[in-house]
Amino acid sequence: MIYLDAAATTAVRPEILDTVWPLLTTEFGNPSSRHTVGETAARALDYARTLAAAVLGVRAGDIVFTSGGTESNNLALKGLALANPRGRHLVITAVEHSSVRETADYLVRHHGFALDVVPVDRHGRVEPGRVAAALRPDTTLLSVMAVNNEVGTIQPVAEAAAAARAVGALVHTDAVQAAGWMDLAPLAAATDALSVSGHKLGGLKGSGLLYLRGRLEAEPVLHGGGQERGRRSGTENVAGAVSTATALKLAAEASAGGAAEGYGRFLAEHVLQGLDGAALLTGHPTERVPGIVSFCFPGTSGEAVLLELERRGVVCSSGSACHAGSTDPSPVLLAMGYDADTAQTAVRLSFTRGVKEAEIAQAARATVAAVKAVAGL
Repeated sequence: MIYLDAAATTAVRPEILDTVWPLLTTEFGNPSSRHTVGETAARALDYARTLAAAVLGVRAGDIVFTSGGTESNNLALKGLALANPRGRHLVITAVEHSSVRETADYLVRHHGFALDVVPVDRHGRVEPGRVAAALRPDTTLLSVMAVNNEVGTIQPVAEAAAAARAVGALVHTDAVQAAGWMDLAPLAAATDALSVSGHKLGGLKGSGLLYLRGRLEAEPVLHGGGQERGRRSGTENVAGAVSTATALKLAAEASAGGAAEGYGRFLAEHVLQGLDGAALLTGHPTERVPGIVSFCFPGTSGEAVLLELERRGVVCSSGSACHAGSTDPSPVLLAMGYDADTAQTAVRLSFTRGVKEAEIAQAARATVAAVKAVAGL
């Protein structure tokens, strides 16, 4: 089996499993406990915070460990918007992850915020000028994802952030899909908050972090014992924190160069040539990460193509794992201008830098064969 659904999740890396195993067994203490077992756990948590901060180029105290990207996005939007009420206006892009879109909707419904959703072009990329036009003197927060999770398009975060800073607004970026393919330090430097998910990088599921700049006030989403400097209550998942920080470090070490940089382009070109007009590559042609390659195959059923691909030994998805099983077309593809019928034919193949060249080549051949079989070509 060739697994090409890394944008949904990845296997735990062996070196990470070796690192966290003691924290799950012999060194299992609560880091808030004032005895030797708890102190051992507290040191491990401090190590994880320092390690993650070094990768992002920020202070250790600015790292908040969470249960993953969804919680990080919720804490960033709710926390910053509610604790910094310079106004009640939010700006997001039309292709944000559902955890950003729905959190923004929650703030509109329950806290009286106004929301502007900035449209994107056919490639799923937002124009900084459109972001600037949506910003207002009372804008509290702008959220622009770094890399789209469905089509792999890289957003101009720094340019959008500069426009937000010009009006005094805070800036958040969902960097879940950027990690492993991009240097996150410049993104952290350009923004006030940045979300990461551990399990996309070979860490444990249920682990992630949020970078929150300096002493920014953030209303907690979880209330209780005041852990994580009062920003995220609950007994810390020490093993998860160490796994996320270690995964970030390993990803940063491998994030420049390597053969995998060309695999996405090879996969796209082979499928487009092999299907000769029967496939559409979605996302930006150049401003994209190599590890997410998404197509639409008009006239087919995306679900049927996925089943045929799995029969041929390739496992992938139709888009965001958060919407698996939904019969609705992708909001991302609709925002990019695709009609509902075409959006229903989407297939996403995603991989990590650890993928093998032979696996990509085999997946490319299998994709062409699967679409031909489903479409009767």
